[in-house]
Amino acid sequence: MNIVCLDMEGVLVPEIWIAFSQESGIPELRRTTRDEPDYDKLMRYRLAILKEHGLGLREIQATIAKIDPLPGAKAFLDELRSLTQVLILSDTFEQFARPLMEKLNWPTIFCNSLEVGAGGEIVGYHMRCQKSKLTTVKALQSIGYDTIAAGDSYNDLAMIQAGKAGFLFKSTDKIKADFPEIPAFEEFDDLLNAIKAAL
Repeated sequence: MNIVCLDMEGVLVPEIWIAFSQESGIPELRRTTRDEPDYDKLMRYRLAILKEHGLGLREIQATIAKIDPLPGAKAFLDELRSLTQVLILSDTFEQFARPLMEKLNWPTIFCNSLEVGAGGEIVGYHMRCQKSKLTTVKALQSIGYDTIAAGDSYNDLAMIQAGKAGFLFKSTDKIKADFPEIPAFEEFDDLLNAIKAAL
């Protein structure tokens, strides 16, 4: 039994924080898991900037409403889901992901949640579990699944390396150079063919 585990941001949809950085005019918010391997450090950094500028969930959701999936992402996901089980494993948050999942025809996503104050300010966040992507992949393997994974960032590497097959997709030159043993693709058709070959 196979299951494909995909990252969301940078793979299926544009990076939410980069889009919000552009919309808000705050360049510091461009930093993502492609730049910072420590997710807790990254989120503390982001929340401090939001607080400094008086920005909250409402403003970020207004930006997310304008984001569309990457060209070809929905067709890729539709075909992949016709072939095997697919699970999106993301370090994003339920409050961010829902409108994007609607545009992708409601695939299953495991992600985290935000703690939001009465005024809409983001005061904290709750991770679903420690090392959520690797923990989930190992849990799937423990119940009889062979996992195949694809992602673009540092926080995807563990799930990519833990499965029977794994791929980098639209990753950075640095990550690709640091992990040359992981096949890397830029186009959905190429990733789909690689996954098909691994099934």
